Amino acid sequence: MSDNDDVPFNRNFLLKPGIVEEVRPGVRRVLCNNPSPFTFTGTVSYIVGTGNVAIIDPGPDDEAHAAALLDAVRGETVSHIFVTHTHRDHSPNTARIKQATGAPVYAEGPHRASRPRFESEKHNPESGVDRDFAPDVNLAHGDVVEGDGWRLEAVATPGHTANHLAFAWPERKFNFVGDHVMGWSTSIVAPPDGSMIDYMDSLDRLAAREEDLYFSGHGPEIPEGQRFVRFLIRHRKAREASILHRLAKGETDIPTMVRAIYIGIDPRLTTAAGYSVLAHLEDLVARGVVATDGDPVIGGTYRMAV
Repeated sequence: MSDNDDVPFNRNFLLKPGIVEEVRPGVRRVLCNNPSPFTFTGTVSYIVGTGNVAIIDPGPDDEAHAAALLDAVRGETVSHIFVTHTHRDHSPNTARIKQATGAPVYAEGPHRASRPRFESEKHNPESGVDRDFAPDVNLAHGDVVEGDGWRLEAVATPGHTANHLAFAWPERKFNFVGDHVMGWSTSIVAPPDGSMIDYMDSLDRLAAREEDLYFSGHGPEIPEGQRFVRFLIRHRKAREASILHRLAKGETDIPTMVRAIYIGIDPRLTTAAGYSVLAHLEDLVARGVVATDGDPVIGGTYRMAV
């Protein structure tokens, strides 16, 4: 692959739900049976280490998945639980795993939006967030947690959510990147929960690091992770260029732009595509490239700034 290739999405992921798979020495994964247009084949939970282990992203409120995780670590001690972010497909099962193991929970913090909700915003994109989640230990960028034979560094990666963290294992050049980077599709960035400005900054942060094998919250592992991140940066910049092109043609509203840009999209993803366009427009408005009357919202009208 060269840096000029298109984003090489990989949708070939044959892991079956409930089956533990050792993907690399010291890293196992278990797939939850929650497939959807947003979660691909389901949420992937990770087990790090052997003997005394950590679990990353216990998954949704799913008793069968919790049982599969606990069965996978039978005879071992779960010493830590890590959560990348507080969407309902990643964090609610934490309560079950903590109750069964007594392990403390590490995350950036409770759920929070990237910005306050505007009064003119009617839709509630927070229906997929876990408001009940609270970690035992709040992590900041650069914090390091050591276990038995492993060491994870918190990497702040806001954008998909404001409290998103990746967990890097520098000695192995591994990075557990949650939903910030996924090999099967681009990540959803939906204001006010998410922020395109933060998302792009976080991609730059990941690209500057040395870890090059990514383990995502959905889909297969991502080899050449830094190169893949650069693909994503180019992809987002191309999407921005498409939006500016539609504005230059006189299109002013998000639904019209979505129909022109996302040709052939699964109808179930149309709303998410609209919020992705909104995230780009928020960024463009903040940079003074695009103008809108009032707050930048999903139902607003937009134009090129004079």
